Amino acid sequence: MDNIHERPINAHDIAGLLKSTVSSRGDAAARMDMVARLLDSAFVVPGTKRTVGIDAVIGLIPGIGDIVTTLLSSYIIWEAHNLGLPRRKIARMVANLAVHATVGSIPFFGDAFDAVFKVNQRNMKIVHRHLARMRS
Repeated sequence: MDNIHERPINAHDIAGLLKSTVSSRGDAAARMDMVARLLDSAFVVPGTKRTVGIDAVIGLIPGIGDIVTTLLSSYIIWEAHNLGLPRRKIARMVANLAVHATVGSIPFFGDAFDAVFKVNQRNMKIVHRHLARMRS
């Protein structure tokens, strides 16, 4: 877990974000990162370096699980839109989520796919690349 965005989420992360009263691009990105980590990599699988998030767990609930996780993942796309990401990048993020939702809805295989694909972290890479280009 070399990447800070892949480490398990903790109460300090949440408390720090809730204390913030001024919303900036950095604050928005931090909130988005927290949601991405919670959904994709909140927990370390015991005995491994592999992480899974609540997306993989909620997705196990037949029918409604994938709908709920898709709605939760949509938050990152909504925030990216509010940050002013171009339509092309938003479209790529939506496409990532569509693949995730479609394949994730397949019984058993989709649950394993959810644990590996990590759509929210993929979408956050798009956001971070865009924000880095804006700074330079």
